[in-house]
Amino acid sequence: MTSQVSSPAEQADGTVVGEQRTAAGTKDVRRIDRVIIRFAGDSGDGMQLTGDRFTSETASFGNDLSTLPNFPAEIRAPAGTLPGVSSFQLHFADHDILTPGDAPNVLVAMNPAALKANVGDLPRGAEIIVNTDEFTKRAMQKVGYAASPLEDGSLDGFHVHPVPLTTLTVEALKEFDLTRKEAERSKNMFALGLLSWMYHRPTEGTETFLRSKFAKKPDIAAANIAAFRAGWNFGETTEDFAVSYEVAPAATAFPPGVYRNISGNLALSYGLVAASRQADLPLFLGSYPITPASDILHELSKHKNFGVRTFQAEDEIAGIGAALGAAFGGSLAVTTTSGPGVALKSETIGLAVSLELPLLVVDIQRGGPSTGLPTKTEQADLLQAMYGRNGEAPVPVVAPRTPADCFDAALEAARIALAYRTPVFLLSDGYLANGSEPWRIPELQELPDLAVRFAQGPNHTTEDGTEVFWPYKRDPHTLARPWAIPGTPGLEHRIGGIEKQDGTGNISYDPANHDFMVRTRQAKIDGIDVPDLQADDPDGARTLVLGWGSTYGPITAAVRRLRRAGEAVAQAHLRHLNPFPPNLGEVLTRYERVVIPEMNLGQLATLIRAKYLVDARSYNQVNGMPFKAEQLAAALKEAIDD
Repeated sequence: MTSQVSSPAEQADGTVVGEQRTAAGTKDVRRIDRVIIRFAGDSGDGMQLTGDRFTSETASFGNDLSTLPNFPAEIRAPAGTLPGVSSFQLHFADHDILTPGDAPNVLVAMNPAALKANVGDLPRGAEIIVNTDEFTKRAMQKVGYAASPLEDGSLDGFHVHPVPLTTLTVEALKEFDLTRKEAERSKNMFALGLLSWMYHRPTEGTETFLRSKFAKKPDIAAANIAAFRAGWNFGETTEDFAVSYEVAPAATAFPPGVYRNISGNLALSYGLVAASRQADLPLFLGSYPITPASDILHELSKHKNFGVRTFQAEDEIAGIGAALGAAFGGSLAVTTTSGPGVALKSETIGLAVSLELPLLVVDIQRGGPSTGLPTKTEQADLLQAMYGRNGEAPVPVVAPRTPADCFDAALEAARIALAYRTPVFLLSDGYLANGSEPWRIPELQELPDLAVRFAQGPNHTTEDGTEVFWPYKRDPHTLARPWAIPGTPGLEHRIGGIEKQDGTGNISYDPANHDFMVRTRQAKIDGIDVPDLQADDPDGARTLVLGWGSTYGPITAAVRRLRRAGEAVAQAHLRHLNPFPPNLGEVLTRYERVVIPEMNLGQLATLIRAKYLVDARSYNQVNGMPFKAEQLAAALKEAIDD
């Protein structure tokens, strides 16, 4: 969860604390407060599905959790190679946590490539469950093992559990009419069953899921359930696993309410649907599939019953063009993409600025430039969102901080777009999009009122007393122009990208009018009502850590560590990046040092230095992965001591 309340039990990510043992038949049950598990294998081994099912059962059990899926960009990466390794990391606990964890306590390695790609992340003493069937001479040579790591002593610092997962799975499914290859595909379910036994996870949900997923293939469903149960029974009966682990529900971490596990893209999708209902407008999505934003298109296409219309266009330009047309027609219009798509959409975003129509541009950031790292995360589109258009074309920018927060950020972006008649950037990223955490389902009365009023008739009286409609006559408070639905009698007006005359909206090349319109559009964005920035500073610190977007979890975890060690450090996190909160300059001047961690080369730091003349220090990472809490804590300690 995203609570700032520190838990005294929380130690360095990946450690196990507070152990107790109780007898349970012939095997011990060890009670721990948290654990970090990573499933790893080939792209075709079902690691994402395995991790997702384990996560769902963990959420239903009541633990707080955070996940990190990590997979290749290729649809089917080369089997048995290091670039082809897919992994899923899950951190769950009996208290409030913020990150997927720095280092796994348990690694499930389905082949030599999975072991080699991940063993360097493990702390000494970690448990490794290895599928020994895949450790053939050829498979080991493919990833550079001259000798078997299971026999050469290189894993002596870990607790290794050699398990012939493939053989055991095939044996468990011998009564089914399946080929060996078909049976082998269920080995991920065997592994899931084993881990479910080890950590006392519920099983009913997974079995129900398998029956539903393979409803049209009942034999396959039955085989997967059998493999899942066989894995559970193997853990219960084998002597190699003498201990199972119990992580109690996080009863005190959550405010009262109904919770579900949710990913960032799913939360964002629900937020868009909720915004359309609160505005009483149909939702239109014009989109072209692109990783990691495509899940939003997939999800929204399921909700026609809520007035959602989705259009999968032939390219990025057509997608945003259709969305802008829908905005002109009176819909809550959205286009979803990632960085390369934003580049293609930039001209139409500028047109939306000129037309002053509400449009949500959802950018799920990924590693760049160009195609870059499609399945890895980055925060490198901030300056593109701020300035990536020709001319003076200011656009508000909103950024969620956690997967669940994507729901609220979508509502906030819609509020700004509708109230101020402007396109709005919603900057998520791959880490938030694919990661998940518990989300409290809000009550209807908690959602904001986003109702809008369309223009109904004339709004201006000329000198001769004639009542006319001026499409660019502005609301004195928001500077928003009227929203006139095409076909409304008497509200006909020009549309297009050539500069408009103030008020009338007629084409104008007048220099003074252009200067006025440019300054007015900027003033509209500068005047957007955003809340003040809240700084968390319980100890009167001299150092402020300022973040935005998905760095919230690692920054907050690092700050907690430093405070437990007796360091005074303040923290603030930006949701609104354009315009900045009105008190941001005052907050910055309170501190001797300002440190800004970002998954780019210092884009927010550049903006802060330019606007507030503050000597902000950057701490940057662009390796396609989120920050580790320990890494950030060390960097912040160095800044404090400087």
